[in-house]
Amino acid sequence: MSAVHDTNKACCSIPPVQSDYKSKGSYQKVGQFDKAYVVGDSKTHALICIYDIFGFFPQTEQGSDIVSQALSGTKVIMPDFLQGKPWPEDNFPPKTDEDKQKLQEFFGTTANVGDRLAELKSVASTLKSEGYTHISLYGFCWGGKVATVAAGEKDLFKSVAIVHPAMLDVKDVNGIEVPFGFYPSKDEPSDTIKEFQEALSKKAFADKNDYKHYENMHHGWAAARADLKDPENKKAFEDVYGRLATFFGSNNQ
Repeated sequence: MSAVHDTNKACCSIPPVQSDYKSKGSYQKVGQFDKAYVVGDSKTHALICIYDIFGFFPQTEQGSDIVSQALSGTKVIMPDFLQGKPWPEDNFPPKTDEDKQKLQEFFGTTANVGDRLAELKSVASTLKSEGYTHISLYGFCWGGKVATVAAGEKDLFKSVAIVHPAMLDVKDVNGIEVPFGFYPSKDEPSDTIKEFQEALSKKAFADKNDYKHYENMHHGWAAARADLKDPENKKAFEDVYGRLATFFGSNNQ
């Protein structure tokens, strides 16, 4: 599996935004991960969230809180897939050729899609062994790529959604086997978005999919790069998490 990030310039140039949101959940041990953000108390329904390359951020946790509450306490779990080594926000965007190369190496090692996919499947299997019968998944940016590839695991996941995904590739649609929510921004390649959505519309479960192109939003508007002091960003942020809750509420049954 390719370790090289795509050419989405916005993904590799827009820095994270600070937030003073106070998360409602807590950090807990989940499966092989010593640290995971967890909110919600359901013993049967769970959502796994894959954050972006900046790791745990208040805005991403705020989104988890919104979805959990909207789905009556569905447990949302955000494992520390980057193992305490997210890309440092003080070195973003990378400015020197050396730092740009380090970012590509980051995608090939710490954020390697294949390795993180194996860990994701292990977490889902652990949840199943603990009695969770309805598990779904969503991811942002880099996490959206991992989630897309995981959408072929229909024995583990009821449904999958991606928000402003990185490394978007229409060939990945061939492997998608479960209802799929697709929420790109203005910064993903428009031709790829169109091809990706057209391919999704041909799936046997297309009537269960959900799609909205947030054409006025930058890459990252729903995760670490969300500027919730901006009214338009806040409106789109609330909208996409509402759509995620509705989508998972319909398909994680």
